[in-house]
Amino acid sequence: MAEGLRLSQPDDGVVRATIDRGEENLLTGQICDELAAFLREPPSDAHVLVLAPRGPNFCLGRERRAKTVAQLREEVGALVALNRALRTTRLVTVAQVTGGAAGYGVGLAALCDVAVAAPSARFWFPEVDIGLAPAVVLAWLPRLVGSKQAFLLTASGRKISAVQAAEIGLVTMVAPADDALEQTVRDEVAALRKHSSRVHGEIKAFLRAGEDLSEDQTYDLAVEKLILASVERTA
Repeated sequence: MAEGLRLSQPDDGVVRATIDRGEENLLTGQICDELAAFLREPPSDAHVLVLAPRGPNFCLGRERRAKTVAQLREEVGALVALNRALRTTRLVTVAQVTGGAAGYGVGLAALCDVAVAAPSARFWFPEVDIGLAPAVVLAWLPRLVGSKQAFLLTASGRKISAVQAAEIGLVTMVAPADDALEQTVRDEVAALRKHSSRVHGEIKAFLRAGEDLSEDQTYDLAVEKLILASVERTA
C-alpha cells in the first residue's frame, strides 16, 4: 500500500479510501498509481468507493518532485491515469470534501461521480501563481463548467466557495453544515446502495459513450442500449 493512502475492505459494498498525508494532503505518484489500480480492478463485492481526507484539507494538489523531463512525464502520467480510472471504473465514486481542494485536488473531487462538500470548503487552481497553465486540469474542466468558467478559474487562481462550486458543477451538493458532512455522505451512499451495481455501471458507460456523439447518435445509442437491457432483464 502506498504511504499516505488507506483502502478499507468492502463493508456492505462500500470501500473507504483515505488520503492521510498531513495538513496539505499532497498526492504522490505512488498514491495515484495505487488508487488507479484499485479503481481499474476493484474487489468483486465492491460497489461504492468513498474518497475522504484525514486532516483539515481534502487535497491541496500534488507533490512536485520531478527533476528531469522523463521524471516529469512519469509524474504527470500518474495523474492522467488516475483521472482515466475515475472516469472508467465500474465503482460509484463519492468524494467527501472538507477544507481546501486545490489544483489536482479539485479534479480528484470533481471527477468522482458524486462530490459532497462541507459548507466551509474552498476550491481553487493555484498553478497560475507559479507561472503555469494547468494543462491536465484544462483537459477536463471545460467539459464540466464550460470554457468561460474554466478560463476564469484557472487564469485568476481565485478561491470559490462550496456553494459556488456546486452552482457551476464542480461538486454535486453541499452538506447542510460542516458537522453534517459525514452523515450526508452516508445518506447518499445508502441511497445508491439500494440500487444495482450493474445498472450504475451501465449508466456510467452510457454517459462516457455519449460525450463525443451528436444528439442523434446519442438517441440511436440509447435505443439500442435500452432494447438490449430490456431483453437481458426479461431473459
